[in-house]
Amino acid sequence: MNSRRTRIYEGKAKILYEGPEPGTVIVHFKDDATAFNAEKKAVIEGKGVLNQRISEYLFSRLNEIGIPTHFIRSLNMREQLVREVEIIPLEVVVRNIAAGSLAKKLGLEEGHVLPRSIIEFYYKNDALGDPMVSEEHITSFGWATPMELDDMMHMAIRINDFMTGLFLGIGIKLVDFKIEFGRLFENDMMRIVLADEISPDSCRLWDTKTLDKMDKDRFRRDMGGLVEAYHEVARRLGIIQPNEQPERSKPKLVKTD
Repeated sequence: MNSRRTRIYEGKAKILYEGPEPGTVIVHFKDDATAFNAEKKAVIEGKGVLNQRISEYLFSRLNEIGIPTHFIRSLNMREQLVREVEIIPLEVVVRNIAAGSLAKKLGLEEGHVLPRSIIEFYYKNDALGDPMVSEEHITSFGWATPMELDDMMHMAIRINDFMTGLFLGIGIKLVDFKIEFGRLFENDMMRIVLADEISPDSCRLWDTKTLDKMDKDRFRRDMGGLVEAYHEVARRLGIIQPNEQPERSKPKLVKTD
């Protein structure tokens, strides 16, 4: 990695650098794993490479079906070139099956299939614990306009429909997932595009037959085998050849203050 590049921002799982051309950004996927608003941390070798390759594949497929994204191309196994966008400070969560916080809050059994897909919004603010917010909060505080909300919801439904079918075809249930959107400014025009990443870090993925978890819940719940699970997702998607082996280094715990 070129140390002379200008670092723009470092988050929990990625580092952003200035891109080679105006209006572009280089995204570097780290091996860091975090959970519970970063209260739990570890470094798991190989996770960043798998997330980058899976996200590259999914964003490329979404581009093909007409979902606008910030993704341009991968630069190497761990980095990709994207368009610079103004991130909307919302996490958009689409739920198909009860799991995680939804199951806990509503007293539902994990695995309960929801009557219809549910879209939730969370305000991106680590200090506040990313609270769930309503459409009225979003428009009242100016985080997004009603038209932008409509665009995000429409795209979220299309993304869910596409990915549900894609994963079902390789024996995986898409339980839920988190996505983010940004404003892309081109000349005098602005449009909403899908940004950030889509990977097992941001999705709940269960094997259709065994219901084995193939996502970050393996880290959240101390189940182990996170890289192996991500590797299996990549293998089923056809990104990784069957003879390729995941990194098997033990997680390195990160001490918190």
